[in-house]
Amino acid sequence: MPKRQVFYSFHFDTDVMRVQQIRNIGAIEDNKPVSANDWEKIRRKGDSSIKKWIDENMSHRSCVVVLVGEQTSGRPWVQYEIQKAWEDGKGLLGIYIHSIKCPRNGKSRKGSNPFDQFIFKDGSKLSSIVKCYDPDPSEAYNDIKNNIEKWVENAIAQRK
Repeated sequence: MPKRQVFYSFHFDTDVMRVQQIRNIGAIEDNKPVSANDWEKIRRKGDSSIKKWIDENMSHRSCVVVLVGEQTSGRPWVQYEIQKAWEDGKGLLGIYIHSIKCPRNGKSRKGSNPFDQFIFKDGSKLSSIVKCYDPDPSEAYNDIKNNIEKWVENAIAQRK
C-alpha cells in the first residue's frame, strides 16, 4: 500500500520539536515542514496569505492529523484547518503529543480536545465522531510509530 499523504496541523511555536519527531517516523508521507523563517514570512503577509498557504498545502492530502499539544485547541489556524478538513471530506484525527519529550522543554501538559469546539446543529460535538488518540505516556513515540498508519486509514475510511 502506498504511503498516505497527510497534512499535520499543530501549534508551531510550542510543539514544532515534538512534531518533527513524529514526522521523522516516516510511516506516512506528509507535507514538507515549513521553517520558522518561512512561517514568519507567511504570517507577516497577513491572514489571507496564511489561509492561501493552508489551502494549497492541504489540497491534495487525504487526511489531516491534528497533533495536540497543551495549547493546540485554542489556535485559530488549527481551528480553521479542522473545519476545512471536515468540510472537504478529508480523513481527520487527533493525536495527543504532550508525552513526546521535546529536547528544549521536556514533556508538557495534556491539552484539551480540539474537536470539542465544533458543535453540530443537533448539539453533538465533532469529538463524538473524530477520534483523538492518547498514546501510552511511557511509550508515546513507539505507540504513535506502531499505530499512526492504522489511525490514518481508519480516519479516511470513516469519511467515505
